[in-house]
Amino acid sequence: MVKPELLCPSGDRECLEAAVRYGADAVYLGAKTFGMRAAAKNFDLSQLREAVEYAHTAGVKVYLTVNVLPRNRELDAFPAFIRDAAACGIDAVIAADLGVITKIREITPDLPIHASTQTGVVNYATASALWNMGCERVVLARELSIEEIAELRAKTPPALEIEAFVHGAMCMSISGRCLLSEYFTGRDANRGACAQSCRWKYALMEEKRPNQFFPIGEDENGSYILNAKDLCMAEHLRALAKAGISSFKIEGRAKAAYYVAGVTNAYRMAIDALFQENRPTVPEWVMEELEKVSHRPYTTGFYFGQPTDSIHNATASYVRNFDVVGIVRKTENGRLYVSQRNRFFAGDTLEILMPGAKPFALCVKDLQNELGESIESANHAVMDCSMAYQGAAVPGGAFLRKKVEES
Repeated sequence: MVKPELLCPSGDRECLEAAVRYGADAVYLGAKTFGMRAAAKNFDLSQLREAVEYAHTAGVKVYLTVNVLPRNRELDAFPAFIRDAAACGIDAVIAADLGVITKIREITPDLPIHASTQTGVVNYATASALWNMGCERVVLARELSIEEIAELRAKTPPALEIEAFVHGAMCMSISGRCLLSEYFTGRDANRGACAQSCRWKYALMEEKRPNQFFPIGEDENGSYILNAKDLCMAEHLRALAKAGISSFKIEGRAKAAYYVAGVTNAYRMAIDALFQENRPTVPEWVMEELEKVSHRPYTTGFYFGQPTDSIHNATASYVRNFDVVGIVRKTENGRLYVSQRNRFFAGDTLEILMPGAKPFALCVKDLQNELGESIESANHAVMDCSMAYQGAAVPGGAFLRKKVEES
């Protein structure tokens, strides 16, 4: 089997740098318009050009999301937008609307097109039709099993690339085609502004008994019948590759840089272990890493057939075991120099998350402020500080984290 591409989210420049440092083969990001993540900071054209230059210097590809379903009034601006975006050097564009795909092929015929998961590809006929329209890759809907993917692969042109999600948030609707958010808040999920209404708590109310709310289910806190768990396929990557998936996609363009770094690092290590060392299982510490980033309880989604463990949570809250307390600036003369992000104290045990390595523990000793004065705690936001450190150099941009104390 050919080792698949690791494709990671980049909602802003900080996330982009985290994805590149921690092992992404490619990143996907959005511009200020025509993208499906309004909550992400995204990139203007100048920032996009700089992002492409940065990624390409590291040998990482950049895919631009142009996956909204545009209205008539927006289409006049699209030709200039896609020409400018292509001029920035992007490696491909991810599109969902058939009219947009057609226009991209007409306006920038040499720009590769990836058909977004928003196109709802669940069979080989649709995948082949998109290939015939000029798409080099299809991003599969999340509702397919491994067996269905293998059949799709076998019945589509061999040169067609297949991309699928392996980690991150799952939509309760069919690959994002949801009206809840717009109905409740006026924020259109299909325009990138989803309010995640599926994560809210719901109850039944009978028409003749107003204001009497009945929980749906047996949990004493109510019911979250629409609230999907997070996808995690780290232990099953070889099965996905065997089925024909050529790109493993991590969801999360609205996530912070620490999340991108942690998940990217874990999947980079898992892929390298499974496909280079030919290991039967993922290293245990990699799975532990995926528990340390903020997440909902995990599921394997539809990959092994219709979910039987209930794809929905009992609660809407995230599992979060660690907080980022600092970002490493440099290692020098036996000291670790850090920019603080959350309060920590002398004597604390922290963990260092750095690219391409298993995280390791560090006890905070000889904590000093930027003037070299001893301090008991780093308690000012974004303050510079340092601590004693003996060991291999830690690269700038590495994360310091602290286990969350149970209340």
